[in-house]
Amino acid sequence: MRICIDCDDAAVRLKKIIFDHLKGKNIDITDLNYSEGRENALYPEIGYNLAKKIQSGEYDRGICICGTGLGMAMIVNKVEGVYAGTCHDVFSAQRLVKSNNAQVITMGERVIGPELAKTVIDAWLESEFAGGGSAPKVAQMHELEKESFHGR
Repeated sequence: MRICIDCDDAAVRLKKIIFDHLKGKNIDITDLNYSEGRENALYPEIGYNLAKKIQSGEYDRGICICGTGLGMAMIVNKVEGVYAGTCHDVFSAQRLVKSNNAQVITMGERVIGPELAKTVIDAWLESEFAGGGSAPKVAQMHELEKESFHGR
């Protein structure tokens, strides 16, 4: 699994902690570091950049971090075929993948502590889409997304 991570200026510390944690587990992770060399890069362009890399298939999953995780989730969900949710607990992180087949997790450095963040990320990475009763819901989400992006 190829994973990418990025953040805005409100979450540099937590991004480094998670990046180092996953590298220490020999997980294939890339820090996109979109802000480097760009003056005043804001979370919408940072999250959008990450989502486009998921959409293209360059990465399988992504981690976006800002102050709350909310803004990142909103922008990632604007990219067709890419799904994100903000998670600050293990159960939500698991369900994000198991029930919703989302590729991107977002979190907020101002909301979650570093040790819990590592635990949440581990649970998210260990999760796989379960299908079952969730499959029709995810399929319907894809169909409604097509309508929203392309009309009928």
